[in-house]
Amino acid sequence: MVRLSVGSRLVYDGEAVEVIEMVATAVGNQVVLKDRLGRMLRVAAKELLLSERARVVPDGPGPSSADDEDVASVVLSRLSPAERQRLVERAGHVREVRTGYKSGSAELARPGEPRPEYDPALPFMARYAAKAAELEVEARTVERWVHDFQHGGEAGLAPAVRVQSPVLERCDPRWVEIAVEVMVEHLDQAQLMRKTVLDRARARVIARFGEGVVEIPGRSKGYEALEELEKQHPTFRLSTKRNRDIAARPKGTYGKLRPTRPGEYLLMDTTRLDVFALDPMTLRWVNCELTVAMDWYSRCITGLRLTPVSTKAVDAAAVLFQAYRPPKVLPHWPAQAVWPEHGIPRSVLVDQDALDGPLARRAGPALAPETIVVDHGKIFVSEHLTSVCARMGISIQPVRLRTGRDKGPIERFFKTLRQDLLHALPGYKGPDIFSRGVRPEDEAFFFLDELADKIRQWVAADYHRAPHTSLVEPSIPGLRMSPAQMFEHGMARAGYIEVPRDPYLALEFLETEWRTIQPYGVEIDGCRYNGDGLYHDARPSPYRGGLWPFQVNPDDITRIYFRDLERRWHVLIWEHAPGLDMPMSRDAHRYGWKLVAARHSYASERLVVEELLERWNLGFAMTLAERRMALRMARDQVAFGIELDELPAPQAPAPPAECLAGVDDAADFADDAGADHSDGSLEDFDADAFYADALEEL
Repeated sequence: MVRLSVGSRLVYDGEAVEVIEMVATAVGNQVVLKDRLGRMLRVAAKELLLSERARVVPDGPGPSSADDEDVASVVLSRLSPAERQRLVERAGHVREVRTGYKSGSAELARPGEPRPEYDPALPFMARYAAKAAELEVEARTVERWVHDFQHGGEAGLAPAVRVQSPVLERCDPRWVEIAVEVMVEHLDQAQLMRKTVLDRARARVIARFGEGVVEIPGRSKGYEALEELEKQHPTFRLSTKRNRDIAARPKGTYGKLRPTRPGEYLLMDTTRLDVFALDPMTLRWVNCELTVAMDWYSRCITGLRLTPVSTKAVDAAAVLFQAYRPPKVLPHWPAQAVWPEHGIPRSVLVDQDALDGPLARRAGPALAPETIVVDHGKIFVSEHLTSVCARMGISIQPVRLRTGRDKGPIERFFKTLRQDLLHALPGYKGPDIFSRGVRPEDEAFFFLDELADKIRQWVAADYHRAPHTSLVEPSIPGLRMSPAQMFEHGMARAGYIEVPRDPYLALEFLETEWRTIQPYGVEIDGCRYNGDGLYHDARPSPYRGGLWPFQVNPDDITRIYFRDLERRWHVLIWEHAPGLDMPMSRDAHRYGWKLVAARHSYASERLVVEELLERWNLGFAMTLAERRMALRMARDQVAFGIELDELPAPQAPAPPAECLAGVDDAADFADDAGADHSDGSLEDFDADAFYADALEEL
């Protein structure tokens, strides 16, 4: 502790100054400083005491945080109970030598104190000798105890801790530097042996500094030094992948995003599931990837999508769209899977029609994300997803490279999904090759859509209802909330988050294809579309290049969407859509072309449809029950629940004559497509009834 007064010396902004005057003003005490060049400076005394720009230069001994000694709490806390008891007894002896009382005060004197040999009137040397004789130690030892007690109190009497010199300090720093260099440069290679590091470090030291210039430790000392370096640069003990993860840790202070309300941060990530599924197109087992969006505040799953083999940018956009429009609860799901209606008091009577809106009976919460937190995967940094986020006013927060802990909650969700659901399903292959069965692909039973349905049920009925250890309220210790409860808690704090009510919202997330408008309509990837609202009068396009934008859903290419110059949306139908009566994905269409090319000498869109129907066992001669079963296996997931209720139901347009040129059996195909199959054919198939009870029948 240093007193600030006239004559005190300080270091202010790197310059040595001296206090020459102290002035009391209406705004507080101020100090006049003078540097070595005679320049004057007037500053507030508060700034000298609190600012990091000033440092007082002590002119005498005193305690300081810069001392080499440990603080008293550190010294006392490292003592064992027995050592602390001996320390208390020794402090009592020291106080008795100094004052005559073991408590150090006459008001707290014990019976018989002060004893004659420790009378305060006696000289100190006599009291030192008496205490040395009592404790059977040297008088010099007692004198040292008194000095240590005066300097540091009871902590000064603690026994000194003997710190052994680290082995790295006993090695030449040049050898240590080269040893670390050898360990770090092999980070991306196979695991090294300690003997290899010592041999390479020795050769490099000799080559760089010469023979005998740098002392090279022996083998035992070298192994001991590598053990210490292993703590700083893991190389020998852990797996190479773990060593790379540790080396990639940031060197600075760890930061953390702290969500304060639902929708503030939306985590998105993709992982390969540890279970095989059957592809409804090829009827073969495939690996599948799950893309998930999670609200960081409540841990609610706002969207998920299961895709075969790999994930595309439009799949990530579909998951983001589900945050605005959660999927509906299917009839066969349990009652607890319905997301609760938050914010409606139970004592208020409302119109039932008002509750059956576009967001009634959904499987998850609807919210408007403010920021999405993603990694550097191609699908998350693609032009499609970034453009959608810019359109919707969503910020993108990328995490650090190869740092999975930046998305810790969603990584934990993937682990929970594997442990609570996937491990019990047929076709489960385990998290790694060491946990894998002999032939797990032979057990694959569920199709992709069935597996996705089971995951959605588990999320809605189990995951959203189970208490999480990380969902807590600091004001109520011990309370653990479920994601549904945390979402309700967040709405009570921040208010309900309104989501866009635009019925055409899904079209914002679709891919855009630029094409010209021809007399027969629009052609995209070999498919021709036509419908009301399409300009057939050769009207020039206001866009560059004379092209028009069309929104395409890759999961259902039987129709596309077109917005005219008056900003109204129209649905354009594929010319072969009436022969399907069900959605067809882009991948299925391309797979059909491969089947046609392998079996026929010529190709046409009609043959593609026939080959796919035959592949999926959807022939016109099958019964209704058989077609329901086969269609259930063939149905692909619907990425975007496009609900364009306000649009008129489009009719399949009659193709112009020039479109059928070169097709000999076009009339027969049209007759087959429009025939009345009253014996249970595809024309009698009710898609709504099928989707309601497909799982029960299967």
